[in-house]
Amino acid sequence: MEEKRKYRVFISAAEPSADAYCASLIAALKQADCDIEFAGVGGEKMEQAGCALLEKTADKAVMAHNAIGQAGRFYFLLRRIKGFLKGNKTDLVVVCDSPAFNFHVAKAAKKLGIKTFFYVAPQLWAWAEWRINKLRKWCDKLCCILPFEQEWFAQRGIEAVFVGHPLLSEQQEDLAGGQKRYAGFDPKNVSIALMPGSRQAEINTLWRPMQEIAVQIRRRFANATFTAATVDEKMKDALRSMQVVGFRCKYATGSLPAVARGVDFSIVASGTATLQVAAAGCPMAVMYQSSRVMWHILGRWLIKTKHLSLVNILAGKELVPEFMPYFSSIEPIVGTIGELLQDTNRLVQTSDELIRLTQPLMQGRTSQKVAEIVIDMLHSPAFGGQ
Repeated sequence: MEEKRKYRVFISAAEPSADAYCASLIAALKQADCDIEFAGVGGEKMEQAGCALLEKTADKAVMAHNAIGQAGRFYFLLRRIKGFLKGNKTDLVVVCDSPAFNFHVAKAAKKLGIKTFFYVAPQLWAWAEWRINKLRKWCDKLCCILPFEQEWFAQRGIEAVFVGHPLLSEQQEDLAGGQKRYAGFDPKNVSIALMPGSRQAEINTLWRPMQEIAVQIRRRFANATFTAATVDEKMKDALRSMQVVGFRCKYATGSLPAVARGVDFSIVASGTATLQVAAAGCPMAVMYQSSRVMWHILGRWLIKTKHLSLVNILAGKELVPEFMPYFSSIEPIVGTIGELLQDTNRLVQTSDELIRLTQPLMQGRTSQKVAEIVIDMLHSPAFGGQ
């Protein structure tokens, strides 16, 4: 009997969300009838799933406007990755999100003749479309997690497939029954979730203004209550240590969708959390803070989409108010939220639209679908497999 071949897959994830996606992918691959050894860079979830890490990167992730300060660390990490790939026969390199770093990982792999798989498409449709030529050279297969991306990349010569959103596909809840009806709702008693993000850079720039917004809202709506959503105990401790005088809230650790289902409104850091809140049918305001200088020099000229938050991009309109970038004044945010809370019909309509918007993302079995693609790439003769 022919001995089953053992494969080595290298995975690169530089963000907490990518760490979670790739950990689920590893688990799905382990359930398949394929002998794979995993190595890479990522976070605790990938390590717990069975990936031997060269370095933990997900806990050090930064947003783009802080990336310059990380350039030296990423340079030396890239050298370590290149050294590993040169010294250890690798059958496939999987890169997940973080294109500013992972484009370099994919380029290094292709130079060594290793096939590459991009899990989570880089958002070239939003900015820096000129990088499509690089992606075409360095990507053998692309998995898209937003519905419109497959066609967009395919039209530009990239082999792409839509697999659903990994954050939403595993949810078992029936979204159709998740709309908020606001029966008997009184804005004086509003309950609001604060979601300042999971990255330290986001917390540093958004947590204080979110608290200041909450204080102002409570002055207008006397019985307003607030819940700060945290991904883990470490983040909860960090938020507590930065709590401002005069602000009171409770903390909820764990499921962001559960928090969103239990409140009337959310204030959310821009990113994938907005999709989780949307899937809970929870109206929201979206915030993101950027360097004022970098935004005016580069950001406003590079970004092509009319809207910046994922929810509004998918909706093709400003379904929820977005303050991106937010620089300093909280008054416009407080005023907009105040108006929304006094318009029950608009809250109900927004909740309905958010549910309909996220339904296509609930494809189900995203990790299993991606695992099947990885196995096909490993086994395909065109990819150097059996």
